[in-house]
Amino acid sequence: MARTQRRVLAGLVAGALIAAGCTLPVYAPQTDGGGNAARDTPAPAAPGEAAVWRPCPDVPEDLVGRGAPGMRYECASIAVPQDWADPSGSGTFEVALLRARSSRQHDRIGSLVVNPGGPGGSGIDTAVYLSFGAAFSGLPDEITERFDVVGFDPRGVARSSPVECISDADLDATFAADPDPDTQAGFDEVVAINKRVADGCGAKYGDDLKLFSTEQAARDMDAVRAAVGDEKLTYLGYSYGTLLGATYAQLFPNKIRALVLDGAVDPGQDLVAGSESQAKGFERAFTNFTNWCAQTSGRCPIAADARGAVTAALDKARVSPVRGRDGREATAGWVFYAVISSLYTEQGWQELATAIDDIQRGDASGVFELADSYAERDDNGRYSNLFDANLAVNCADSAEKPTLEQIRTYQSQWRSRYPLFGAALALGMLPCAYWPGERDPYPTGEARGAPPIVVVGTTGDPATPYEQTAKLADMLGVGVVLTWEGEGHTAYPQTECVTQAVDRYLLDLEVPKAGLRCPR
Repeated sequence: MARTQRRVLAGLVAGALIAAGCTLPVYAPQTDGGGNAARDTPAPAAPGEAAVWRPCPDVPEDLVGRGAPGMRYECASIAVPQDWADPSGSGTFEVALLRARSSRQHDRIGSLVVNPGGPGGSGIDTAVYLSFGAAFSGLPDEITERFDVVGFDPRGVARSSPVECISDADLDATFAADPDPDTQAGFDEVVAINKRVADGCGAKYGDDLKLFSTEQAARDMDAVRAAVGDEKLTYLGYSYGTLLGATYAQLFPNKIRALVLDGAVDPGQDLVAGSESQAKGFERAFTNFTNWCAQTSGRCPIAADARGAVTAALDKARVSPVRGRDGREATAGWVFYAVISSLYTEQGWQELATAIDDIQRGDASGVFELADSYAERDDNGRYSNLFDANLAVNCADSAEKPTLEQIRTYQSQWRSRYPLFGAALALGMLPCAYWPGERDPYPTGEARGAPPIVVVGTTGDPATPYEQTAKLADMLGVGVVLTWEGEGHTAYPQTECVTQAVDRYLLDLEVPKAGLRCPR
């Protein structure tokens, strides 16, 4: 898969990220040095005002090299209060928007607002890729012909007043670190990286870090709804985007036309339960990968013992890592994130098998290709602000701070339960243990007064395990579960059965029948 077409996968990164990720394309924007996409723009619209749109064909050109045939791209921005609890007493953040509109549009329903998850994923980039239809697993023509596709970068992300407080060197250190250090010295090294990152972000932003919470971003979404001129919101949220959508549903239940939440996050689980849930999900997905290897040995060069080959690659990387073409050593951390990256899509399985086979032969290029795509690290060693934003949002949302002793205990316990992923997921709780500032947890209740909300789950999903689907639907009180019996993270529009059900809901508000399960 070409680097420029790879799905950059934001998700749980031990030592950096702690929430479920996304599978839709998320790329670092071209910036002017201040984090905002270089452009000549009108002043941002105030909350409640209509957006002032300007042509921006440069955005798809920067991402893909061209725009989708028959699509027109326009950009705008809105100014939102930094603190919705004190809108007149706080400053403002700028939230950037992109609208993709088809020249074949007819009988327009309104805007389909999209969010790819992360948190930290760019909705602007996602809207561009969705506009390309099947070329990038994008939206069906009948959707783009009835809706504008509107992406927004949430506050703190990419082009929207971005959070930037983690150095490229510290991100390299995070990814390179051992995902399961068994010595106290190794554990202390990982702790030191996380403390250094937290201290740096605290020194730069202080108490303002709490302003990047999910509830604040959900309130921004209502300003987006007003800016695009829709009386009620039509929304497609993936992964963490389901949490954002669920929060919106609780805050603004009467302003919803239709919500599709694909790759459900259970808002009721705490940090520990969520981390263990992902450990279980990734372990299950990895087992599915090894079963695929055994059944399709012609496409899997490590089919004889796929789990053993990956484990051996990790062990070898701890003592004699292979050096890559850019001089980096493919440590156990980089190998681990190559595995993580590959499990977000079933198409990644063969890439993982090849990468592990290659590194056994002294070639680390496949490992770095997978890991760098996941990390949003470019060929010059520069990262997007995905991880800065991810930490700011996740830690603002999380009320609890596990102690180092508790995390060390979970590391041991979960290693036994989930041999490849448990320990790393336990260490993934370290960032919020040190994160400074106050917290602003999101609400966890019913969306009273909202219409039916479609909650999509995939049985083999590693990052948002299927068990969370019904929990989110039940919490909202109006959720309707749609199941894909497939692999990878999120389902729409990858399979015809799910696509048809979601399309009918978005277009005609026809709710899928209860208990609908779509086969692979």
